[in-house]
Amino acid sequence: MIDPAPPGVLRRRARTVLNRLRKRYGELVPPRRSDPLEELILTVLSQHTSDVNAERAFEGLRAALPTWDAVVRAPTRSVADAIRSGGLADTKAPRIQAILREVEERRGAFDLSFLAELSDDDARAELVSLPGVGPKTAAVVLSFSLGRDAMPVDTHVHRVTRRLGLVPPKTSAERADRLLHELVPEGLRTPLHVALIRLGREICKAPTPRCGICPLKDICPTAPRYLVG
Repeated sequence: MIDPAPPGVLRRRARTVLNRLRKRYGELVPPRRSDPLEELILTVLSQHTSDVNAERAFEGLRAALPTWDAVVRAPTRSVADAIRSGGLADTKAPRIQAILREVEERRGAFDLSFLAELSDDDARAELVSLPGVGPKTAAVVLSFSLGRDAMPVDTHVHRVTRRLGLVPPKTSAERADRLLHELVPEGLRTPLHVALIRLGREICKAPTPRCGICPLKDICPTAPRYLVG
């Protein structure tokens, strides 16, 4: 069991984590897409699959149905077939159509560019009010498309922050989103997200992390159990 540390200690630990990972990985900049609606749909496609598969599914969707209007009006089976390479196509296709219908109904167009004029909180609230859009998806759009200081909690960030003791071991991803937003100092959330993604993919893997080569092993409360012997 990892004992919870005081908030001040956790904030210092978060800064130390980021500083060390910057030294290891260099500049920590997320990929950028220019359009928030494109980013939103891509993020839905990225759920429970790799970035490569999500990009392939997005390209397949745009090739088969070049406009958002065409996506909405197509049979759901046709949308699913277009995104099949991304996995869970039969679940994602109706979700994508529902999001697009809701955006058009509210805005009169397939356009989320107005989010750039809203505060972070209002933009987040607008996004999570769309069908099937949760905190992680909203944070990705805020960070990657709108350049806001958000920290999406995907499977890697969720796993690594629990192992590092930044959030309690049994914390859900949704609660981790709220806790990390409060814990991580403003201006550090997006670069820390990028850093933890890399750490999770390369070193802090599931189910067994490679603690022996981790630059954080001396400050990680979980590392000793994997370094024994």
